[in-house]
Amino acid sequence: MRTTDTDEGDRGSVLPSNKRTRTQDDPRRRAHASRGVASAALAGLMLATTACGSDDAVQGAAPAVPDDLECFSGSLHGSGSSAQENAMTTWIAGFQSACEDARIYYDSIGSGGGRNQFIDGAVSFAGTDAALDPEENADAMERCGGSDTINLPTYVVAIAVVFNLEGVDSLDLSPDTVARIFDQNITRWNDPAIAADNPDLDLPDLAITQVTRADDSGTTENFTNYLSQAAPDSWPHEPGGQWPITPRESAQGNSGIADTVSRADGAIGYVEMSHLHGLPAANIGVGDEFVPISPEAAAKVVADSPRREDNTSEFDLALDLDYGTTEAGSYPLVLVSYETVCRDYPDEGEADRVKAFLRYVVSPEGQEEASAETDSTPVNDDLRAELLRSIEAIGS
Repeated sequence: MRTTDTDEGDRGSVLPSNKRTRTQDDPRRRAHASRGVASAALAGLMLATTACGSDDAVQGAAPAVPDDLECFSGSLHGSGSSAQENAMTTWIAGFQSACEDARIYYDSIGSGGGRNQFIDGAVSFAGTDAALDPEENADAMERCGGSDTINLPTYVVAIAVVFNLEGVDSLDLSPDTVARIFDQNITRWNDPAIAADNPDLDLPDLAITQVTRADDSGTTENFTNYLSQAAPDSWPHEPGGQWPITPRESAQGNSGIADTVSRADGAIGYVEMSHLHGLPAANIGVGDEFVPISPEAAAKVVADSPRREDNTSEFDLALDLDYGTTEAGSYPLVLVSYETVCRDYPDEGEADRVKAFLRYVVSPEGQEEASAETDSTPVNDDLRAELLRSIEAIGS
């Protein structure tokens, strides 16, 4: 294992080469016996995913890492997607537990904020649920030393339509019904459209409280893309990261929506799957069936998705998702979250730190650990090979 260059601006001097700080078990070992154990193991590191950061050691069993993990000395800063928050905490815990001189900080401020901070040069990478568009790429070229950006799909997870309805644990919703609810055209739970989707339910005559994102959100952009493609006759708004109409209730981040929905009978919202927090998720209409949320059903949509036509280069892996699919067993309400980076960084040390961390993020160990904690869908071997090829193309 080699150590990449130190971040001299943060540390002031070259630090000793990193050592792996724990003995590797059987590579097939999982770092936890059940979902939630990793959360306890990460407790000492949670502040590292906020603006402040943390130098606390990881307590308990740390997430698994590859035997050939490459460490760096110094610090690496990213910001953005709240959908990635739990996965990023897991990845940071794994990397820092094995690389004692590395400090990684991630500020979960929403995808739009992360893209803005990356373009401004405040962070080395942006976590974003919507890949940079051509205009944003042009804006980022100065911070990237004249090079283009590349978008790397590292986190794939289903978006849940969560609800809080006393006495109702399972709910079927067709795309048009979902669209009309969130467009505030359906305002009560016993509306005929909801009743038609759920003929065996005794639905209450109760007002619906739609809870949407207050911040510029990649989850919102993916959700509104789904509504536009799956229910074009019922959703008249353009897709985007900002909620397009005056909200009934709004909240910051995925956690904010989950918390608000959980406290209000009659509420409904949308969160990525790791933020369910015990809330029930609606089964989504696809063709003639209603499909429950699951990583496996979400994977079917991603596997067949082509590259976006306006990608910057062969190394830019942004996907063009088919949210309107009617393939049996598919769950089309999917979020693909990216790490957006420079193709070339002005500073070689920064490039090496980004590459070292991202190699772990896309490794089988990194993907499986994130999946166990968040119910995300690990990238398959073919996509991993493409991701590693793009990561190796990052230079200075």
